Amino acid sequence: MKTVPAKPASEIEASDGIDPSLFAFADFDTEAAERIGYSDYSYWSSTLKVFLKNRVAVAFLVLLAILLVFIFVQPLLPGQNSPTKINIDPATSMQMRNRLPDAEFWFGTNSIGQDLWARIWSGTRTSLLIGLIVGFVEMAFGIVYGALWGYVRKLDRVLTEIYNVLNNIPTTILLLLMAYILRPGFRTMILAMCMTGWLGLARFVRNQIVIIRDREYNLASRCLGTSTGRIILKNLLPYLVSVIMLQTALSIPGTIGWEVFLTYIGLGLPVSIPSLGNLVNEGRLIMMSPELRYQLIFPTIVLSAITISFYVLGNAFADASDPRNHV
Repeated sequence: MKTVPAKPASEIEASDGIDPSLFAFADFDTEAAERIGYSDYSYWSSTLKVFLKNRVAVAFLVLLAILLVFIFVQPLLPGQNSPTKINIDPATSMQMRNRLPDAEFWFGTNSIGQDLWARIWSGTRTSLLIGLIVGFVEMAFGIVYGALWGYVRKLDRVLTEIYNVLNNIPTTILLLLMAYILRPGFRTMILAMCMTGWLGLARFVRNQIVIIRDREYNLASRCLGTSTGRIILKNLLPYLVSVIMLQTALSIPGTIGWEVFLTYIGLGLPVSIPSLGNLVNEGRLIMMSPELRYQLIFPTIVLSAITISFYVLGNAFADASDPRNHV
């Protein structure tokens, strides 16, 4: 087989009518040959940049941060009353009942003379603590259960039956039974809400993992002997960061809503423990009196600010953590 030699540039011009100046041999550069591509892309840095572009979300983040700082600093400020102290009028030696907001009691007093300002911030601390504990427990248990349920085929039938049994028990009835069996209190409230609150997240994680578990890179990982735990942590869960954070952010105000509901039906925290549920329930009882509606309005405003903030932040972070929105 003969090798045809390349034509010189002059012959190319002569035979084909092509300008030889358009063709030139490139010099070999050792440094350029060894140079590799580089990108300074960072997932969390890009997520933060996209999130900060959402001015509404940033405003609610600042509001929530100020609220969280204030509820813990408030008891340390000078001139603050105890949330459980019953204030007595020194002139009449009687309880300062239903006193309207003034310079001494900024949010007024309740029906037994307790400072509503102190009770609202103490109740906000209690309700937020319940919401955060329940939210993180639900996130941890829901992710683990959902990941195993969706990826390990041998466990699918067993975990499905467990889910069906728990999911078919009405949440309200379960909460009522827990409140009746155990003494109403802080621990009882958290235990009752954690029993079934994780079910929704577990099913969502399971469905998402079923969709992506048999993709090529996961099959390759299994063929290479990668452990199940590493595949779940490295290959599957990173795709679900946005939706997991959204579900967790929404579960916190949802938990506070359940606390308010249980207190509304008389099975929440005892009156001796201030909470937003107790305050809303107390205000509900006297809401028909126009001059006393402030006892319902003030805790409702705080409750609404918290729930709306978590909702907006959850949606904004879910959008920001989606790699498709990164530049």
